[in-house]
Amino acid sequence: MTFALPDLNSPSRLAGKHVLVLNWRDIKHSQAGGAEQYMHEISRRWVQHGVQVTWFTGRDAGQSAEDLIDGIRIVRGGGALSIYAHSALRLLRTNGQFDAVVDCQNGIPFFSPLFLRRDIPIIQLIHHVHQEQFRTKFSPPMAAVGRFLESSGAKSVYGQRSIVAVSASTRLELRKLGFSGPVHVVPNGTTDSPRPVAARALRPTLAVVSRLVPHKRLDLLLGQFAVAARSIPKLRMDIVGDGPERARLQQLAMDLGLDHAVTFHGYQPNEVRDELLSRAWLTASTSASEGWGCSVIEAAAWGVPCLALRVPGIRDSVVDGRTGWLVDTPKEFGKAMVEALPVMGEPDAARDVSVECKEWARCFTWDRSTRLLTGVLLEEEKIRREGRDPRSLHSDLSTLVRFELPEGADLRAILRPTDEVALTDDGHVSVMMKGRDEFEAFAALKQIGVETAELRPAGPNTLLAGPGSSFAPADAVDGQ
Repeated sequence: MTFALPDLNSPSRLAGKHVLVLNWRDIKHSQAGGAEQYMHEISRRWVQHGVQVTWFTGRDAGQSAEDLIDGIRIVRGGGALSIYAHSALRLLRTNGQFDAVVDCQNGIPFFSPLFLRRDIPIIQLIHHVHQEQFRTKFSPPMAAVGRFLESSGAKSVYGQRSIVAVSASTRLELRKLGFSGPVHVVPNGTTDSPRPVAARALRPTLAVVSRLVPHKRLDLLLGQFAVAARSIPKLRMDIVGDGPERARLQQLAMDLGLDHAVTFHGYQPNEVRDELLSRAWLTASTSASEGWGCSVIEAAAWGVPCLALRVPGIRDSVVDGRTGWLVDTPKEFGKAMVEALPVMGEPDAARDVSVECKEWARCFTWDRSTRLLTGVLLEEEKIRREGRDPRSLHSDLSTLVRFELPEGADLRAILRPTDEVALTDDGHVSVMMKGRDEFEAFAALKQIGVETAELRPAGPNTLLAGPGSSFAPADAVDGQ
């Protein structure tokens, strides 16, 4: 039978609406990073589908008060902390102007529900939880304020409004803080699989793309690289990126006798970065915690696996044993590097790992991220409109189902905007039913006449990859 995929979370369903994005920085800010890229890529796709998008954001030195970037209206004002007061005043002046709000929380929330009508759909977007960073970066009193605002303050103001987390790790951290409303996982996208721009290095080479800041812990990586260099002749590492830690890290490399083996390239344009990545055998991460491993997936797109510590965010981005290797403790890192590099020195093994990495990276597109975030907005809009308790509609459980759709059955009747649908090679339908366990999923299928289906709980990799990927396992338990 011919089957068209349901248009349940197409960005075109937001056409004609006005969406406000509250974000600390915009894409042209001097300190813009992955969080800004995330919302910018989604915002510009909304604009392409007829959505009016406005950002309220901070103003960097030399930036104009207003700007238009890729069709997105940018309204700037305030610095790292004063932006919150600026945004609050703007929200009070424009109450009712917007059809939906994406409130991006970078440690300190904007608390937008305090300044807008209750019926306006507002979702929080959270990349990672900052509780530990508050402790390490601020004085005890200021850190206590930050921890309160991110946890108890946010829970009180936002209530049961939907949250978007970029990884299962971030969702788990939010649950630990006591957030009880719906938490949807919408991972970052990445660029399409690139074409090779340079031949693979002849000698074992690591390439690391990172901001040189304390929580990335490049000092730990240098120490463990020194351990590996004693066992692997001619081992090299290219570090691409800049930041306040650069001078200290360069001095540490010299103290460890690595100045001949480690090159600090500083910030580089994409062409240079891509050439260095395409030459690498391996990338690495010793970060203390992330929301998501953007650089890990970027390297995977080049077919480069990652050796990383098993920490939040990064453990979501690496499929252990398939697209890299996860290490439990820092002291094991150097030994793991010594074990991983010879594997990547074997042409057949390196090719197999490279194929897995590229397939994993292809799961994460900005178009898919846009659809998923659109689905969350549409579902939150429905909850606001109907006045329903969101906790009754969503849990952290999701189910992957595969079945043959009966002739004339209306799949749309049982799907939510947050669900994902794909067609398998044999013509079956594969659906990721978000927020439903196996019993709830099969009960929904029976409503449209499906009597037999393959069902399995969606683990983190399956949830992240989506229903159409080889990383969504095919083995399942039959539902009768």
